[in-house]
Amino acid sequence: MAQPPSLSIPKVAPNGRDLGFAGGIVAILCILFLPIPPFLIDLGLAFSIAFSVLILMVALWIQRPLDFSSFPTILLIATMVRLSLNIATTRVILSHGNEGHGAAGNVIQGFAGLVMSGDFVIGVIVFMILVTVNFIVITKGATRIAEVGARFTLDAIPGKQMSIDADLSAGIIDEKEAQRRRSELEEESSFFGAMDGASKFVRGDAIAGLIITAINIFGGIIIGYFRHDMQIGEAADVFVKLSVGDGIVTQIPALIVSLAAGLLVTRGGTAGSTDKAVVDQLSGYPRALSMSAGLMALLAIIPGLPFLPFMALGGLMGFGAWLVPRRIEAENKARREDEEQKVVQTKEMEKDSVKSVLKTSEIELALGKQVSTRLLGAHQELAFRVGKMRKKFATQYGFVVPEIKVTDDISIQEKSYQIRIHGTTIASNALRVGDVLVVTGSGRKPSIPGDEIREPAFGMPAVSILETFAEDLKREGFHPIDNVSVVLTHLSEVIRNNLPQLLSYKDVKILIERLDPEYKKLADEICSSHMSYSGLQAVLKLLLAERVSIRNLHLILEAVAELAPHVRKTEQIVEHVRVRMSQQLCGDLADNGVLRVLRLGNKWDMLFHQALKRDGKGEVVEFDIDPRTLEEFSEQATKVIREFMDRGLPFVLVTSPETRSYVRMIIERLFATLPVLSHVELAKGLEIKILGAIS
Repeated sequence: MAQPPSLSIPKVAPNGRDLGFAGGIVAILCILFLPIPPFLIDLGLAFSIAFSVLILMVALWIQRPLDFSSFPTILLIATMVRLSLNIATTRVILSHGNEGHGAAGNVIQGFAGLVMSGDFVIGVIVFMILVTVNFIVITKGATRIAEVGARFTLDAIPGKQMSIDADLSAGIIDEKEAQRRRSELEEESSFFGAMDGASKFVRGDAIAGLIITAINIFGGIIIGYFRHDMQIGEAADVFVKLSVGDGIVTQIPALIVSLAAGLLVTRGGTAGSTDKAVVDQLSGYPRALSMSAGLMALLAIIPGLPFLPFMALGGLMGFGAWLVPRRIEAENKARREDEEQKVVQTKEMEKDSVKSVLKTSEIELALGKQVSTRLLGAHQELAFRVGKMRKKFATQYGFVVPEIKVTDDISIQEKSYQIRIHGTTIASNALRVGDVLVVTGSGRKPSIPGDEIREPAFGMPAVSILETFAEDLKREGFHPIDNVSVVLTHLSEVIRNNLPQLLSYKDVKILIERLDPEYKKLADEICSSHMSYSGLQAVLKLLLAERVSIRNLHLILEAVAELAPHVRKTEQIVEHVRVRMSQQLCGDLADNGVLRVLRLGNKWDMLFHQALKRDGKGEVVEFDIDPRTLEEFSEQATKVIREFMDRGLPFVLVTSPETRSYVRMIIERLFATLPVLSHVELAKGLEIKILGAIS
């Protein structure tokens, strides 16, 4: 026969603390039924007052309400202690009240004499005031706040739970942090729910204290008059003093605990101890202190009002208004220094970590030893001009390029520098340290002897001359370029040629977030129905590859929205966007309202059209051109384009719409900076000047 499963009951080893706590609860219950001598009543009343003060101090110094989550339980225990002592004192007063004012112990006699000053009427009034303050003011307000807090906390639990689950799903927090937050949420709901019920203890305690005092007074007078043959006046004097003294001794700890409960539930979401929260917020506004000080000074000089107290308070507030801003500034300074120190420590740790080796800069300018030494004095100017360059790119192309890191690299030649994009060297050049550069092109050359070289950014003919002849060159009408300008011009041109690599997915999201709400909604519709955000990024990258600014992103989105529902190829969408942005394209390329144009000859137009292979629907699927024809075109195009480039005048190459992208693909390998437009991209109202043709 199978044995029934045994019920496992966890065993907890007893210790002195839990036995003492259980003994205390039993003692409270015993006081309710058993008579106790006056000296034990004195000890119990003193304990009640001390216990209440301890509760208040803890409520003042906790950082947040949940740190005192046992408050409802403690409140119940404190209430039971006071009620049991009330019953014990009632028993003693009614049994031995005829023996005099010390019948109920020295604590009650002492408080009665201290508060009443020998007149029980004063004691009754003080007692009624204490009851009114406790019951109507503190207890009622704390009860209402606890009710509202419990209601809103319970209503907010589903939303907070969903927020925790969402953060966990998004990877913002791990499972351990999610469990901690859920546990804190459960504690919060339990705490405010318990506080809602515990506030009723305080309210009931105040009512019970009032009823017990009234019973003691009337019952004591009746017993004294009928049982102990006391006169009405004598019985009233003795029993009223004893009863009111007992009531005051009971109401003082009740008032203290009610104040602790009020402080706890009114804290809300304020972090930090109560003194810090209250004092910091009251003294954190110097103007308020100044106005208060002025009002106190005004009251001090009004005839009939005492001068000293108002002026003393006004001086104290004025001193606070002077001191607080300095204290706040000192704290902010210390906080900034601490944050800066943490940033420095973090950077030092990152330098020493292996992960820092894996991290590459998006744009890096690496200088050789001699170049770095030469530009060392100009490092501040270099950083300033690099910052201006980034601002110029942001204005010109519509997005902020990444930060440019300038480093020293002993692995490259001493007189050289390298420009790296994502850790890959894109361009390098040997800098003639101590020389200036004069770009001559196909024009005249300076009379001062120098070395003929190619300018690194555009490859134009130039002459390198010693820096000492810079003034002589200016007198001859030339513009000598210093080493810093040579490096930055080269860097700027490399960045222009690599704009697509620098436009990240994050940059695209930032650009969309900066749009007006209507265009943000349009972008969401496009990227949710017809393409992804990565597809939109590809469109922007193809535009930047030909140095087309994306600063008018809203116009680009409108153009994409027109074609995206019907076409999937990114290249076709880009061509449509270019046509819609023809005014911007031509405006950026024109020189004083004149657009200089170099045409593609009829021969090459026909050959490129014949190289387009189409499918059954008439769409271009392949570009197939003979390599010898391509080589011949490259030779002719290089010869003609170089001739016009050497003149130093900006111009564009114009071809048919269908072949534009393919012509651009060939030309960019020969002249990366030469814009290629189609006939339909020429904007209306623009003056066109035809320079010639490649034919």
